[in-house]
Amino acid sequence: MLKKLSFPALFFMFLQHFCLAQNAASYQNYDFIAGDKIIFSDDFAKDKDGEFPSHWKLEGGQGVINIQNNEKFFSVLKYYTIISPRMKSPTYLPSNYTIEFDYYLDAKYDGNPGVILSFRNGDEVAILTPGSIQIDFSYPGGNLSGDNPSDIKGESFYDKWHHIALAFKNNQLKVYINQHRVLTVPECNFKATSLAIKGNASEGMNMFFKNFRLAEGGDMNLIDKALTEGKFVTSAITFEVNKAGLKNESMGILNEVTKFMKANPTVKFEVDGYTDSDGDDAANLTLSQKRANAVKDQLVSMGIETTRLSAKGFGETKPVGDNTTSEGRAQNRRVEFLKMP
Repeated sequence: MLKKLSFPALFFMFLQHFCLAQNAASYQNYDFIAGDKIIFSDDFAKDKDGEFPSHWKLEGGQGVINIQNNEKFFSVLKYYTIISPRMKSPTYLPSNYTIEFDYYLDAKYDGNPGVILSFRNGDEVAILTPGSIQIDFSYPGGNLSGDNPSDIKGESFYDKWHHIALAFKNNQLKVYINQHRVLTVPECNFKATSLAIKGNASEGMNMFFKNFRLAEGGDMNLIDKALTEGKFVTSAITFEVNKAGLKNESMGILNEVTKFMKANPTVKFEVDGYTDSDGDDAANLTLSQKRANAVKDQLVSMGIETTRLSAKGFGETKPVGDNTTSEGRAQNRRVEFLKMP
């Protein structure tokens, strides 16, 4: 006998599918794909509230970790705050790479752009400034900017989290805010070797960032491996902390998977979900299955026949990275697409 669902359960299912459809619609042109080899990743999971994060170096100013809604973020507290990733080598940026992070700026600020990225190569520096009106990129030999779209411009920019993503490939730089590509630098003749985050905070005003990830690659042809190697692996599909809800920035790779499957109508995929080793083994297995289901459901909502997809969760089994490091855990939180006969 079929079990009758309660109204709250039905409403939750409707809301979940509605949100997925909304994401697909607003992110249908989003083409950012995160690199597949994670170089540095920090969600501050192992850091304590009120302390300086262990994976960063403080070069100036002051800042600490804070917690809100069960998520940790770095709070910039002083003017001239500069922090940089703790890396084994002083030169660690590869030829092609992607960077992602979320940041927040208080509406009390007037003209302050919030956190900025500083790219370094010896004494030469390039600065990326994602402000409330536009994104500016100043580098040796040039200075370009791109206007923010109207929905996040001016006063609409403040008091909310924004996702910043950038891809540097073949000497070209692309910068995104949320689902919008805001700036393209066709020829950036500056090869950075390291980076830092800067922020000029005023007392009593909020300036935050979180979920910082640097990865090598960002190849849109990654999916083609499914035809030659039988599968492809991606860390570009991300989820809410300890939940199966897809983050909006996952839509870049999901758009490409959808295009690929529509262009190759005989291809079928098994969607395999994996987690890191944090938490209970059984809970991780359940979570990975829910995440694999969420990916499958999203692809179906984007027009892929459900008969061409299956979903399996493998929990924390088969790790590909070191679970004792932030980068290794991030690499293990992955989705694999296995080509089915």
